[in-house]
Amino acid sequence: MQHILIIGAGKSSTALINYLLGNAEKEQWHITIGEKDVALAESKINGNPQAKAVTFDVFDAELLTGLVKENDLVISMLPASLHIHVARKCAELKKHFLTASYLTEEIKSLNGQFENAGKLMIMEMGLDPGIDHMSAMKVLDDLRGKGYELTGFETFTGGLVAEESVGDNPWKYKFTWNPRNVVLAGQGTCKFIQEGRYKYIPYQKLFRRTEAIYIPDHGYFEGYANRDSLAYLDVYNLRGIRTLYRGTLRRPGYCAAWDVFVQLGATDDTYQMENVSEMTHRQFINSFLSYNPHDSIELKLAHYLNLDLDNGIMFKLKWLGIFDDELVGLNQGTPAQILEHILKKKWALNAEDKDMIVMWHKFNFLDGDMPRQIESSMVAIGDDEINTAMSKTVGLPLAIAAKMILKGKINLTGVHVPIKKEIYEPVLEELTTTGLKFNEREVEPTFY
Repeated sequence: MQHILIIGAGKSSTALINYLLGNAEKEQWHITIGEKDVALAESKINGNPQAKAVTFDVFDAELLTGLVKENDLVISMLPASLHIHVARKCAELKKHFLTASYLTEEIKSLNGQFENAGKLMIMEMGLDPGIDHMSAMKVLDDLRGKGYELTGFETFTGGLVAEESVGDNPWKYKFTWNPRNVVLAGQGTCKFIQEGRYKYIPYQKLFRRTEAIYIPDHGYFEGYANRDSLAYLDVYNLRGIRTLYRGTLRRPGYCAAWDVFVQLGATDDTYQMENVSEMTHRQFINSFLSYNPHDSIELKLAHYLNLDLDNGIMFKLKWLGIFDDELVGLNQGTPAQILEHILKKKWALNAEDKDMIVMWHKFNFLDGDMPRQIESSMVAIGDDEINTAMSKTVGLPLAIAAKMILKGKINLTGVHVPIKKEIYEPVLEELTTTGLKFNEREVEPTFY
């Protein structure tokens, strides 16, 4: 009997837990789910005799030590900043460890301990990062193996609401992952390479610099740049490439409307606003506009940002209710926190809603002197508000990797992200059987 510890039973854990429970009897696994809300963990287990739920607190050192010691492999679905506590304990007690979060320098420093223990730790084993790494490296390694010269790589991912669940929502968007991350997206300076030149986009210009992307059978999307594409030069072994760009996908029209909040300063998270308990949506927006007792807030906003009162952006803003006299409903908060709270009222997934994950890669390369281009895309649709596409794309790679490690099919040691064939080949192969499949096509090159 092999023992697996899953820490955290939130929304992103559903597919992970279901996969492991579904294979537990066959593979002779016993699964423990550690969760502050033990009732939530018990609901995910649903009486399965191969599993148990326990109360968990990552800051309870004795509890953490005991649980890690009892298990062969640990999967953490905790907030990213808390992984380090579990990682150190796994290194100390010589246990395999998996997470979907970004690899940090602090965790990377544990590489020697995991190697000496003969154990494997994989970070970034979820959606983005995760499936993007694996699907990209599969094509990149194949192109390199055929002797082609890589000249460009672009990759975009978006968590969206499925078309059938859009309804009258003009943004065609709802929160499908952490709302706070959506509100703060892109802050700082974005860095990438385009046609051999280093490019930078400051935050206040980010949502005005978008790229149109066509996904077969799903239409057009717009993409904006992620913060630091340059970090992937070494991750993907792309030093010398002429174009490298990572971004986020939204539906057309989203970015221009979101830019209103950026230009107003409504996404600022650096200071607390005053009298928040008495603030309405309308007053929140008015806080960022000049004083004029004769003009409406709508008119002041349109004038300030050079918008027509009857254009699509103003319609999107009105639909959100930001001009309403409804109380925000918080006692305190930064502009970003208040905006997030207002948006949740319209952008929360309803019980009948389905989410949608869209991922797209573009590979430019030279076949001798001839430029060629391959595009690869994956679209996943959720089943309902619990069995979401987000849960599938985050949880299934972790679950499959856990199985492969415990069956001895991945024999690496140390700290890794899933860019090696030993990891990505078996995981991608099984992901295709779950419906998470990439479709590739060769198209006329747009640039190289």
